[in-house]
Amino acid sequence: MSQLISSYEQAISKPAIKEKIGRDGAIQRFFIAVIGLYLLITLAFPLYTVFSKAFDTFYYDLSQFSIQVSNESGDFVEEPINLQELNKQLAIKTIDDLKTKSDGRLSLLDFFPDYSFKSPIKYRLQGLTDDTTFLYGSDRNKGKVSVEVDSNSFRRILIRPVQERGFGNFTKFFSTPALSNSIYNSLTIAIISMVITVSLAFWFAYALKRSCMKFKGFFKLVAMLPILVPSLLPGIALVYIFGNQGFLKDLLMGESIYGPIGIVMGSVFFTFPHAMIIISAALSISDARLYEAADSLRASKWRKFWTVTIPGAKYGIISACIVVFNLVITDFGLPKVIGGNFNVLAVDIYKQVIGQQNFQMGAVVSVVLLLPAILAFMIDRYVQKTHVAGLSARSVVFEPKPSKVADAAWLAYSSFVAFFIVSILAVCQFAALVTYWPYNLSFTLANYDFSKTDGGGWGSFINSIELAILTAVIGTVVIFLGAYMVEKTKNFTKGRALFQMLAMLPMAIPGMVLGLSYIFFFNHPDNPLNFIYGTMIILVISTVTHFYTVTHLTAVTALKQMDNEYESVCSSLKRPFTKLLGRVTIPVCMPEILNLSIYLFVNAMTTVSAVVFIYSTDTELASIAVLNMDDAGDIASASAMGMMIFYANVAARTLHAVASRSILKRSRAWRTQS
Repeated sequence: MSQLISSYEQAISKPAIKEKIGRDGAIQRFFIAVIGLYLLITLAFPLYTVFSKAFDTFYYDLSQFSIQVSNESGDFVEEPINLQELNKQLAIKTIDDLKTKSDGRLSLLDFFPDYSFKSPIKYRLQGLTDDTTFLYGSDRNKGKVSVEVDSNSFRRILIRPVQERGFGNFTKFFSTPALSNSIYNSLTIAIISMVITVSLAFWFAYALKRSCMKFKGFFKLVAMLPILVPSLLPGIALVYIFGNQGFLKDLLMGESIYGPIGIVMGSVFFTFPHAMIIISAALSISDARLYEAADSLRASKWRKFWTVTIPGAKYGIISACIVVFNLVITDFGLPKVIGGNFNVLAVDIYKQVIGQQNFQMGAVVSVVLLLPAILAFMIDRYVQKTHVAGLSARSVVFEPKPSKVADAAWLAYSSFVAFFIVSILAVCQFAALVTYWPYNLSFTLANYDFSKTDGGGWGSFINSIELAILTAVIGTVVIFLGAYMVEKTKNFTKGRALFQMLAMLPMAIPGMVLGLSYIFFFNHPDNPLNFIYGTMIILVISTVTHFYTVTHLTAVTALKQMDNEYESVCSSLKRPFTKLLGRVTIPVCMPEILNLSIYLFVNAMTTVSAVVFIYSTDTELASIAVLNMDDAGDIASASAMGMMIFYANVAARTLHAVASRSILKRSRAWRTQS
């Protein structure tokens, strides 16, 4: 007995045998590492630079300098005076004002209002500490050195700012009412838009899924149209309808469309299809037995609605609320076009970076904008984890029953929503064809001559097509391969978990923040990838990364439908996983792969926020052209370019539908074989 116990103790004391990683496992882990590195370089590292910049404070330490001014004879009679004391005496600037400057250089001319470069007066600048640094032309002087120059050369002396780490920029942000009020404005607009949009989308989805009204296919098609246009376009349409020269401006009863009213109306337009899709999916999953039980208990329709329908769809409603909230609070294009003087966080980032060249404050606003977006994302993740399946193996699919009165009411409601969507697009097309609104309403194609406007001409539209194609092709390959590797690779638990975390991160990152982070990261001269800045490559990378999460989850969902026995059989036959991937996995997942490609194409055509900071004169896009033409007052041409984006996306979706039918017929022919 003791020998048996001793043998057992020896057996359990031996180290566990590690599973040998085969060739397929090594290749799969290599792909996970490569795509994970891609996400680190294009997402994690740039975001770190934004956080770093937000805590960088630059100011000018005037106490390190003394300056002496000669008389007209060139003699230094007066005692040197500390530059900080001189600043106080002259009251030209305060120290706080100087601290608000960016990391540019400060000229000493600001401290001498009577300065003239022709004056015979001389100046002597003295460093007072060993760390004192200033520039004289291209020469860098450090320490307790003295420089004596004439008036003409005095212009060449520049003081470099001192860098510190801290919360100074955040203090400045929250102490500036014009900036801090943007938080309240953004949250208010996002919440109001969320409530209105989700309410409208719920009843619209309810009409599609829980009624027998006619023309469901048509209404569903119309509801998806806002996805095909950039968010700026509804803003332009609302200006034509309710603006100062709008043909329905009296309906606002004296209120202005330029502000929260216009932002909310435009937000409802472009977020409606997103909410409708999510809620429709939730309403599609319903157990008819629950309604039969409610009928047997003689429950009223209203009671069935609150005790059966709403609980069954609550997770979809919550997800729709989170998605709409995130879309509105991070949107830049719509409030830029129709927001007027109503400041929101996304536009503040643009103003700080483009308008004032204050990159530190732009980074601060970016960090502030991240907080509600990440909070909303975390709530959505929590809701998804606590979600319980609405259908079991014994469930019965709910089938709506015809009702003339109810179906007529749902038809009227759906027609109202469809009319609102179609009207916005029709007004945009009308604006693109009118000669000069509202004085000359004759139709013309002159607005499509983009060479006469400040928008990059037709070249910007061609650039958008190029970006969309490259994003669709490259993005689909990278995203599907990444999803396949993380879903089908055996073991490697920590690596796959890290990859999943990186893949989920883009959903919580606003496009404005991502674009600004690319300025800090890729435009740095020490970055070996600096050469891609200002090229089409960085636009493709930004777009793929910005929309990575949704497409990754779609691909993972499709791959989860495939039994893992496929991989086991392939391994037992000693075949490389690449053959399984090419001959089985891709054909089976082809519908989802095609959907990934068209999703990336459409979003690449309409995106604004993710590329507004990183395009160049050679890579200006159609969506950016709409923004620039609207800024320049060429609203008709902006409408024309916006409609060209719409028609390009309609054509792409049509080609996608035709190609999908042909490709699926060949790639999935095995389903029809006996």
